[in-house]
Amino acid sequence: MDNILEFLGNNLFWASLWFAILILLLWNLFSDLIMGIVQLEPMDVTRRMNNENAVLIDLRQESDYKSGHIINSINMPENEFANRKNELDKYKNKPLTLYCQTGSVATRIVRQLKSEGFEDISCLKGGVLSWQRANLPLSRGDKK
Repeated sequence: MDNILEFLGNNLFWASLWFAILILLLWNLFSDLIMGIVQLEPMDVTRRMNNENAVLIDLRQESDYKSGHIINSINMPENEFANRKNELDKYKNKPLTLYCQTGSVATRIVRQLKSEGFEDISCLKGGVLSWQRANLPLSRGDKK
């Protein structure tokens, strides 16, 4: 124990840096859980679509949406989201699942919508990439 205290005293900068990195890593791993953000696997999203009539929102650009999207999803690109957010008000009492290419944009938007009163909201963990890895079909065509 004395050796640890001596080491920490002699290497205060490195010990502080290590501690800060540890805290940031833990926050990154558990922040979604702490904030109540639900990350669904692709099969859970399909169950939610089939059993709960969940509304899916695709946050990717229109060109990405047209090249392949989850069937019946609504395209609302991230860069248009602030101006079109009021379109989601009619779905406030329905299950909503948001997705993007990798999941990071959807998580951020879900966090924002949760703070605005959306309760039954989730995001596709890993985005469209995880959907494709699960060999689930994508629909091609025009913007809905």
